[in-house]
Amino acid sequence: MTLTFLPPDEAAWQPGDEPEAIGSLLFHPLANLFPLIEGEAFAELVADVAANGLQEPIELLDGAILDGRNRYRAALAAGVTVHTRQFKGADPLGYVISKNLHRRQLSTGQRALIAARLATMGQGARTDLADPSANLRKVSQEEAARAVGVSDRSVTTARDVLDHGGAELVAAVESGRIAVSAAADLAALPLAEQKRVVEILDPRALAGAIRQARDLKTAEKKARRAGREAALATRQRALPDKRFGVIYSDCEWRFEPYSRDSGMDRAADNHYPTTSTNDLVLRDVGGIAAKDCVLFHWATAAMLKAAIRVMEGWGFEYKSHFIWSKDRTGTGYWNRNKHELLLVGTRGDIPAPAPGEQWPSVIEAPVGAHSAKPEIFAEMIEAYYPNLPKIELNARRARPGWDVWGLEAPEAVA
Repeated sequence: MTLTFLPPDEAAWQPGDEPEAIGSLLFHPLANLFPLIEGEAFAELVADVAANGLQEPIELLDGAILDGRNRYRAALAAGVTVHTRQFKGADPLGYVISKNLHRRQLSTGQRALIAARLATMGQGARTDLADPSANLRKVSQEEAARAVGVSDRSVTTARDVLDHGGAELVAAVESGRIAVSAAADLAALPLAEQKRVVEILDPRALAGAIRQARDLKTAEKKARRAGREAALATRQRALPDKRFGVIYSDCEWRFEPYSRDSGMDRAADNHYPTTSTNDLVLRDVGGIAAKDCVLFHWATAAMLKAAIRVMEGWGFEYKSHFIWSKDRTGTGYWNRNKHELLLVGTRGDIPAPAPGEQWPSVIEAPVGAHSAKPEIFAEMIEAYYPNLPKIELNARRARPGWDVWGLEAPEAVA
């Protein structure tokens, strides 16, 4: 049978309608979130379409297939008429998810990969559509996880696979041949080794490769930590002699897990040298503070009590705090943390912001590199105190008009 197409039409199509050729169709990015069916399952679909034709029209959005990619491919293979209609709903994403999740049995790993891809889409994202106006609304990782029915942690694991895994490893998770958690471990291996493991896919070889990848990750963390520890002795500078009206502090907190044997994998010690609370209290930050000074002091939820103790040890009185609301959920014991606290303390007679000039107490900002803080908080401090001399403790970058101090602190910018 010659391949023909029925044009998109708001009216329901009827078998026997005169077809009109409209050319080949692209796949919409929302449809491409889901893996195509292959192998025996696709062969069975081709046979069914060849025998019975398309029982449901192909759904189009912006000239591309929103729903029906597999039926379309089967129609091409079987040489039967392709029926199409325009999507008229208000929520194409919800439609695609509903259609695909109800039709297929997808593993947790496959769903997590779908959510991870969905969370990387946003307004103005580049697509493979001919029409550049086909923008996609921004979906947070938490929303994406909820939409496909997986945990936020599974999506974080899947993003690691997408970021570091080779095409073969990602395809293996898409097809359900490898669990996403195992793939995240394998992603630490060189791409050639990833490909070899996927091609063999022997359970013993897979288990050995996962152990190798985990050992490699552990060794890399230890090496980074040892290098930073050595650098601390040679690079960390003494506190300056100047006096500052604004101090912005991000302490290298040492958090003790329930068990050092099992709880250190994500500890800060793997990323940089940490300092005990007692030693932080003894750090002479009060000696660089002006008589009238404000301290902006970062604290995690678990270290809140310690942070207030350090603040008081430096000679500051706690006044208030801001909340950094993150776009990604982290770890925790009582809950899975999605925020950090920026405490505010003062000594002497430091002016608070003028009425009407205060920023909101909750500030949303994306998560960056490990322990890095969003630039918007430094911008807020500058807006509050544009003229006071400022210093950032444990700074990672230089800012004009600021002094900086710490292991990773660059040279100050005039």
